[in-house]
Parts: sequence; structure tokens; C-alpha cells
Amino acid sequence: MPYSVIRGEHFKLKATVFNYLTSCIMVTVTPCLSSDYTLKPLSGDQYTFCLCTNDHKTLRWNMIPTALGVVNVTVSAEAVASHVSCDNEVVSVPDRGRIDIVTKPLIVKAEGTEVTKTYNWLLCPKGNTQTEETEIQLPENVIEGSAGTSVSVLGDILGRALKNLDGLLQMPYGCHYGCGEQNMALLAPNIYILQYLKGTQQLTSAIMEKAANFLTSGYQRQLNYISYDGAYTTFGTGPGNTWLTAFVVRSFSKAQSFIYIDPRKIKESKTWLEQKQQENGCFETSGKLFNNRMKGGVSDEVTLSAYITAAFLEMKISPKDPVVYKSLICLKESISDLSNTYTTALLAYVFTLAGDMETRAHLLQHLDTVAVKEGSFLYWSQTATETSASLSVEIRSYVLLAKLSASPTVEDLGYASGIIMWLTGQQNYYGGFSSTQDTVVALQALALYSTLVFSPEGSSTVTVQTPSSQLTFDVNQDNKLLYQEKTMQDVSGKYSLEVKGTACASVQISVHYNIPTPTDVTTLSVKVKPEVDTISESPRPKLTLKIKSLYSGKESTTNMVILDIKMLSGFVPDPESLMILKGALMVDRVEQKEDHVLVYLQELLKDTPISHSLEIIQELPVDNLKPAVIKIYDYYQPSDQAETEYIFIPQGTVWLVQRASLSLKPLLKMLFVLTCVSMHFCVISS
Repeated sequence: MPYSVIRGEHFKLKATVFNYLTSCIMVTVTPCLSSDYTLKPLSGDQYTFCLCTNDHKTLRWNMIPTALGVVNVTVSAEAVASHVSCDNEVVSVPDRGRIDIVTKPLIVKAEGTEVTKTYNWLLCPKGNTQTEETEIQLPENVIEGSAGTSVSVLGDILGRALKNLDGLLQMPYGCHYGCGEQNMALLAPNIYILQYLKGTQQLTSAIMEKAANFLTSGYQRQLNYISYDGAYTTFGTGPGNTWLTAFVVRSFSKAQSFIYIDPRKIKESKTWLEQKQQENGCFETSGKLFNNRMKGGVSDEVTLSAYITAAFLEMKISPKDPVVYKSLICLKESISDLSNTYTTALLAYVFTLAGDMETRAHLLQHLDTVAVKEGSFLYWSQTATETSASLSVEIRSYVLLAKLSASPTVEDLGYASGIIMWLTGQQNYYGGFSSTQDTVVALQALALYSTLVFSPEGSSTVTVQTPSSQLTFDVNQDNKLLYQEKTMQDVSGKYSLEVKGTACASVQISVHYNIPTPTDVTTLSVKVKPEVDTISESPRPKLTLKIKSLYSGKESTTNMVILDIKMLSGFVPDPESLMILKGALMVDRVEQKEDHVLVYLQELLKDTPISHSLEIIQELPVDNLKPAVIKIYDYYQPSDQAETEYIFIPQGTVWLVQRASLSLKPLLKMLFVLTCVSMHFCVISS
């Protein structure tokens, strides 16, 4: 079977029976009936047949999936008694192993592009009843049958992340085990969650074992990206990256509390960072700044130096240490320019860790004056026009860390609650946020807050109601970390939430649906021109995808960009073409993951198109083929994205078209027959 198909496509399901016995048998092959698909026999009446020693027979059905999601397809073969001889040999029925059954999953996807939206609440009734209402509306162009809604409840704001320790990001495809930063983004949250559970005496042996396994494997993978001098690189090659090395050092020093980390590795990386310190005390930039939207009124040097200094201080290195002391002097001199909100929030955290309360108070006071207060929420943004969701999460998280890292008062906790309410509202389905760094910093802040306000007592009842259904969840001290999820009958409409009791409850409504692939113009765009290989003598059709990517935003360059190429159903990438693509312009890495090819582009220059090509081969014929989607997005701001579709039209295909984009008079309504004799030449007739 193909890895996946799109609803409406169908293919030939093949089942092959082998006989390894020393005698002939009579075999009956039967597919399991299901409401999720229909099967039409293509092998006549040959589903009961003779099969002698070392022989095999392949049977075929036309497979038409009718349900979305994972569909299990089951076929059984049974040796049956028969009076008919096979090759003049009496048929035998084995005493054991008379029946064999094979079940395989088939992923059936809806047409178009999948969209997931989450709605989050942290509700703390404090002995009373707390209610919330929201209305979920699906877009008019939602694809029929693709929508679904679920409700999940936890008694702990870190419970959702705990459930998904192996994947907190909503980016469904990315270098999970392919690049140094993404690997750290998977490793670091484990540390903060373990610190929280240990600090609140909730750490069980089962959770510790699971998290320790993730930490150990993540640590070992990260060593693939270390240079001989102790620096770390994104893909294991090239010059060391200062911010990534600082990220690794601060994480490894904390992870030592839970697993073995070679102290020499930490020392080597720390020494390399110290050697990057300049005369003025700030640190030299090596490698790209991880998110170019952090740039603003101060230089990248100050932002990077603040990040490295925070790493050293988190490692319990004294502010009087010569390297840290010089760095703090450089950072203090930059405070005259506070136009960059991100850097200001990061500096507030740095001087909190350093114990410089005067500078900390000055920075927090400035942040308070530029904050936007809306109800119980507090907002900050990088600039007046900045809409980066990733940076917004980081800014709030650093303000939270600054507020809570120095003996917080009741007033500080009250101030923090407004940030927490907003932060928890931004969590994705997996408990992470939109990108890598914001996920790590936000979970660090959430873990610190949760430790400070933890209460071992209380219970609550959560009721979620729609016009036609009602769900109830119980939250108590025995199940507060238990992930409870139920599916709602009503996909859209008004939702009412009610929490009664004394314990806080984290509630999330998750809605997923498909829409036609968007064609809106954004700062990123991607175009594809598929060409059929008519020269190759291979019996399997081959398609060359000529892809053009373009950035037309405000910055001079993008961050790292991901080109996500979905395969047509039944197609696979040509291995030789993949190798060539790995050496193409601006390509850092190429990965194949399930039915996607991921291309990691270093950056895109403003208004400079860049072209790449990939050959794909039809491995298994699929009829009524639907378009596949190619997506391009900013690695650190996945909401900056664009999509396009492509399709393979076999030669000789005849389609009945109800609507054609021809220059005809609007009142002229006709039926057209479209006959394609090649990828670029079709004949249309009325």
C-alpha cells in the first residue's frame, strides 16, 4: 500500500501468499469487510486456489477508502480442506499455523491544507465557580468531513508538556533528530519539568525513567554537533555558533542533576565562549543570531552577550567572575537604549540573576511603562508594528523569570498571573509554543511559577457544554498530571466552560480541519513547475519538480527557511536526486520523513528568487490522483508561510471539466472534455 492517500484516490491493494511447507495446500484469501473502505475484486474467482511448495500467488483488489484518519486494512489467508488435488498431490491441512492474518494501517487524509487551532484556559476557582464562554466558527471553505474538535483537561499547566516530552512543537516536520538546535529544544524542557516535579515532590520513578531516557539520548545526539574546540554547530559542520553553544552549556549544567554529563564537555564549551569575549566585555558573534526579528534599537552583540551572560549566571558562576563581571559592565553601558523590548526583558532577567537590584528595578519599571494592559492580561511587543508570536512569548517569559527569580512577593505573583494567563493561552496541542526558543524559555518560566504557587491540596470538576452535548472531567491530587481528552459531538458553535472546586484546571479545546490550499501572498512565496520525464525508458513515471522560493519582506534576509515537499500519493523521491539537492544553493540539509522531503535553507535574500529541483518516481499507481502541497515557512516564525499545489497528469488522461478558466463570455455555460497528451499540452473541447 502507499504510505498515505488523499480521500477520493484509489489504488490496487495487493496481497501475496507464500507457501513454505513441504506439501501443497488449498488456500482461501479473504479481506476483512469495513465501513471505512470498499474493495472490488480484480482477480476474478481466484481467491481460493492451490499453492504448492515454495510457490506464491498475488491477489488484487481495487481499494477505495471512504473514511478519514488511520484505516486498518486486514487480509487473512487460510489453508482449507479440499477434495481437489494440486499437481496430482492430495491437499494437506497443517495442524498448526493454518491461518495467517496481516493488518496494515493506511493514512487517509482530507484534501487541501490541514489547520489546527487551540483555545486554552487556566481556571482557578478558589472554592467558587469560574466560567468561560467561547464560540468556535469554522471557515466557509472548510472541506466537508475534515473537521473535528476535542477537549482536554489537566490539573497542572505543565501536564500537557509532560505528556509530550518527545515532541512539544506544532511543526509537524522538522529536524527533530537532524540539527543541533532542534535537538536541544527537545532536551531542555525535560530539565525544567523535572526540576518542577522534584521541587514539588511529584517526581515518580516512572516519570523519572521516561525523562531520563529522553535526556540521555538527547545528550548523546547533541555530541554529534560539537567541534574539536568545544563549540556547537547547527548541523555539525562549519564554525561554532555562540548562542547555540551557550544554549547547550546552560542546559547541560542543569541536566547534571538527573543524568551523567561529561564535565569536560561543559568546561570545553565554556572556555570556547570565554575566548569569544571582546575588550569591551561583550561577546563576538559567531554563526547566525537565532531569530533576526530580535534585531532592533541595540546591536545583535548586546542581545547575544545578554544570552551568554544569563547562561553563565544560571550555571551559578559568580557575578564577580572576571568574564561575567566584564560582560555585565558592557551590558550596563547598553541600557541607555531600551528601544528593543526583547533585549530589555532579557537584560532584566540577567541583572536579576546577577543580584543588581537597582538596574533590575530600572529595567522592570521601563517594561511596565511600555506594557499593554487588557483586563487581566499583560502584553509586550518588540516594536509598535511587531507581530511575531514567537518573540511575544519570549518577551513575556523573560519578564516572568525576572519577576520570579529574586524572592518574589505576593504582589509579584499577582503581576505574574496576568502573564501566565496569556502564556498558557498560547500553548499548542502538544504543550509547546510556536517555535524552538520560545518553547524552551516559556516552559522554564512556567516551571518556575508553578513551583512557587504549587499546592498539594484541592480538587475541581470541569464541565464543558455545547448545545447538544456535555462533558465532565474530575481533577484531583491523584490525577492532576493525567492527560484527559474527549471528543465533542459539536465541532463548532458556542462552548461553555465551568470549573467548580479549589484546584486549578488547564483546559484546552483543539479544533482541526482542512481548507483548500491558500493562495494568499505573504512575505514568503513558493511556486512549482512539474515536468514529466518523457526520455527515461523506465516503466515507472518520473516527475521533476522545479521549485522557486522567494522572500519579499522587510528584513534583508530571512531566518532559516524550511521547504516542505509533500509527495503525491504513491510517489517517492529519487535517491540520486535527493543527493544532488543536498549540494544545491543555500541548502544546509535534506531529510526524508514519511511522505515528505524537508529542505533546510540557510536563508533567503530579500527579493532574490532561488530555484531547486527534485525528481520523484511513482512507486505504486494511484488512480484519481489529488494534488500534493509544497509548503515554505520561517523556522523561527512558522506563521510566516506560503503553500502551493502540484499534480501529475498522465498522458492520455481524459477529464470531464465543469468549469474552465477560458476567456469566454460569462453567460456561456458548457461542459468541457480535457484530454492531456503531455504535462504541458492538453486539448479542450466542448
